[in-house]
Amino acid sequence: MSSNAKIVLRKKPNSKGLYPLTVRITKNRRSTYQYIGHYIDIEDWDEKNIRVRKSNSNADSLNKLLSQELSNANKALIDLQSEHKDASANQIKKEIYASGNSATFFELAQEHLDELEIAEKLNRLSTDSALVSYIIKFNKSKQLAFQEINERFLKKLMIYLKAKHELSETSVMNILVLIRLLFNRAIKLKIVSRELYPFGGDKIKIKFPETSKVGLNIIEVRAIEALENLTLSEIHTRNVWLFSFNFAGMRVTDVLWTKWSDIYDKRLHYRMNKNSKLLSLKIPDKVFKILDYYKEDKRYATDFVFPELKKANLDDAKDVYNKRKTATKKFNDNLKSIAKKAKIDKKITMHIARHTFGNIAGDTIHPFMLQKLYRHSDLKTTLNYQANFIHKEADDALDSVVNF
Repeated sequence: MSSNAKIVLRKKPNSKGLYPLTVRITKNRRSTYQYIGHYIDIEDWDEKNIRVRKSNSNADSLNKLLSQELSNANKALIDLQSEHKDASANQIKKEIYASGNSATFFELAQEHLDELEIAEKLNRLSTDSALVSYIIKFNKSKQLAFQEINERFLKKLMIYLKAKHELSETSVMNILVLIRLLFNRAIKLKIVSRELYPFGGDKIKIKFPETSKVGLNIIEVRAIEALENLTLSEIHTRNVWLFSFNFAGMRVTDVLWTKWSDIYDKRLHYRMNKNSKLLSLKIPDKVFKILDYYKEDKRYATDFVFPELKKANLDDAKDVYNKRKTATKKFNDNLKSIAKKAKIDKKITMHIARHTFGNIAGDTIHPFMLQKLYRHSDLKTTLNYQANFIHKEADDALDSVVNF
């Protein structure tokens, strides 16, 4: 497939309402953008002739620059083609701009966000966009060179995030992780020297605080199952939550994406949304009762079991994401009232279904089997996760000393 380069004005303004001039590189209908480093008013852009209008005082200089940038990009594309290099749009951009690049931190941040949007990783896009906004607020400008991001900068940033925005230690660490990711990318693109890397060793260390994972016990799950005084909305929420729990804490995205065609031979067959892994699990008897509740609404084998995504535009990732996000909020709101009716003091959310499975499993299931049920790629992840729910050895050790 052919690749091409084009000058475009990105329709994403900066804090001053100005729009960035970029080189768009496209391969196989996938595009990525190289920011030129100049911003203009949208009225100053001639979309038809692809040039800056005379209304901009720097029009002549900018148009010469744009012409040169496009010429350089096209020449590089021809060179890559002559070398028979088959690469994605993003890889082509890295080849073209690998040397002599002077992109700023926020330009690389925007490229990162653009890539997430193109890949339709909207949950990550929402999270990382928020993290970038905190860094912008701290820096008070989108002009930030990687050479400026040193230990002093990061320490001041951490103090600012905790004092000004009252962010938790976990949230602060997530922001540092994003900065580290972009700094590593900048090193690969030769934007900044590896000698200036501010992380690791005696420099800035990223260490997440230990978190407490609390799941329900068997008595509490039975109390939820036995509730009778529920509204129709609460019954539906309970069904979705129990469906998740009975499949080892299946993520809400995968629950809502479940179709009737995924259910056959008394098993659930599905591909995980998070990492595309294929799973096949036996359907517990309790789940068949949940499925019976929705059979009247089944029209086709490809119908969704649960109603939340039935009216979604499946070709529009943002619409699917928004409907899932709205549904999850509604579920969590309903779970608060369900917990109250069941006289459960613990906080219950959709994600607590996963913690609940881990809590009840304890140390009764072999870690390798738990790894398969949790769909973890690494056994270490499973061991660290399950350690939150295994207390017997510590309890026995304590009893052996104090019970005299």
